[in-house]
Amino acid sequence: MAKPVHSMIRVRDEARSRDYYSRAFGLEPADRFDFPDFTLLYLRDPASPFELELTVNKDRSEPYDLGDGYGHIAFVVDDVEAEHARFTREGFPATDLKTLKHGDTPLATFFFATDPDGYKIEVIQKGGRFA
Repeated sequence: MAKPVHSMIRVRDEARSRDYYSRAFGLEPADRFDFPDFTLLYLRDPASPFELELTVNKDRSEPYDLGDGYGHIAFVVDDVEAEHARFTREGFPATDLKTLKHGDTPLATFFFATDPDGYKIEVIQKGGRFA
């Protein structure tokens, strides 16, 4: 049986990204490995074993081309409206709140945030299939 353990994104500025994911989602450093050409930083919520791996290539100065293949990562929150308001107060880029329905059945209420490197993060109201 396979168990998901992490998702990786490449970032340019370790401190800026660490600060964003800490303040926006409460992620804390779990491990950090420094190599001559790159650094791996693993972040996680203390309540979850799943980690976000930030890869920092030390010679990178220009933004990464996110292309059209990357989708997003997602976080579930207890109160999506309160989180949306907090993101707005903090000055974190965020779309308007939306509700996705399948026919007349609501599937998710959510918004998308954008991290300092342009990655999209879906913030979903806890409930239903996102319990």
